[in-house]
Amino acid sequence: MFALFTPAPRHCTANPAQPNPVLDLPALAGAAAWARLPAAVQRRFGTAHANVSYHGHMDLRCSLIGHVYAALTRAWGGPLTHINTTALPATVNVSHNGRGGVVWERRFHTGAETENGTDNGADRTVRSTKELGADGTLLERTDGGLAMSLDVLEEDGALVFRSRRFWWVLAGLRIPVPTLLTPGTCRVAHTDLGAGQFRFTLSMVHPLWGETFHQSGVFTDPVTDDCADPAGTHSSTH
Repeated sequence: MFALFTPAPRHCTANPAQPNPVLDLPALAGAAAWARLPAAVQRRFGTAHANVSYHGHMDLRCSLIGHVYAALTRAWGGPLTHINTTALPATVNVSHNGRGGVVWERRFHTGAETENGTDNGADRTVRSTKELGADGTLLERTDGGLAMSLDVLEEDGALVFRSRRFWWVLAGLRIPVPTLLTPGTCRVAHTDLGAGQFRFTLSMVHPLWGETFHQSGVFTDPVTDDCADPAGTHSSTH
């Protein structure tokens, strides 16, 4: 039974001469796949990219079964949201965690704005960290311990992350979650639209319940690549 468990990524080390491995998405995607991505996507996901914030709007859909999953995962950091809406203002904050991983924080601005321009604290925040797993593959985990192993792919010029297995990270172990108990296979696509914009798309499809979650939005990159490909060159419907 214990063979089903695998060590979780280490977040500290007793030997300072052996630092945590740096997340290297170009290597995980493969040289040929990475070369097919637009320059802007390579910059946003390269190993030396700077901390950055992206602002945009998102459309969110959650099925009835998705509502159940969203409620059940609140105890583990609430990585799923039950919101159904369109054109919701959102901010994505990307930062290095100092241990080789990258933190992606999606903030949905559902709170009402006050007279001084601040929100009332009702915003919904989803936070996860991408890092190398013990087996050298990509692992994305929430602060509450839910995690998934991901494949890194290039599809029609878009950078795609697709889940292979879900885990519960507990006391240094990764405990596998049966497929039928998960919200389904997760697929995330980052599609460059040119002119400093990109589309983020997330879908989760359960083998029995169908699509449980769907999120899509267009965001603005504060950095514009002078030599970026035209919008139509690497466009995708993902």
